[in-house]
Amino acid sequence: MQFQKMMRASVLALVVLLAACNVGPASFTNTDITGSALVANFKLKDLSGTERTMESYKGKVVAMFFGYTHCPDVCPITMQQWSEVKAKLGEKGDNLQVLFVSVDPERDTPELLRKYVPQFNPTFDALTASSSEELKPLLAGLRVFAGKVEGGSPGNYLMDHTSASYVFDQQGRARLLVRHNADSAPVVGDVEQILDGK
Repeated sequence: MQFQKMMRASVLALVVLLAACNVGPASFTNTDITGSALVANFKLKDLSGTERTMESYKGKVVAMFFGYTHCPDVCPITMQQWSEVKAKLGEKGDNLQVLFVSVDPERDTPELLRKYVPQFNPTFDALTASSSEELKPLLAGLRVFAGKVEGGSPGNYLMDHTSASYVFDQQGRARLLVRHNADSAPVVGDVEQILDGK
């Protein structure tokens, strides 16, 4: 009888311990930027023309990356990567908001972005500025680089820009840096931890 009580107490202690492990700190495969000074400071318009700030997405995990619609390779690959991650998250993916931030306000009109972004995933949104100046607080807050590389004729240019994605938790805090073309499985695992409140 005494032995059975001891066994029940041991099993209960193990259950409590395992539960505590489950809600412990996150263990990311990608770069952990939790507690960093990086901050998404912006006031930009989304695809519907509504002005947004980071506060607008409170309650959702946000994956943010920077690009432009004329981008030949990095941007579409990143869009496809996040579409795959969102799909693999299943129902949990409903609480992941993917944001494409245009670094080319000169050419990326709202009309063009409305055609470009949803073709990768209808739930994706874009943030756009009316000028490069308007983008500066966000770029500075996340230490993102974006610069024009002139081409052979006016209007024919490339944008050199940071290719990593930034992931923020439900309170808008920077948590994760995901390199361009990272394997989707570890990204899914990392984002899932943030979705679970770790």
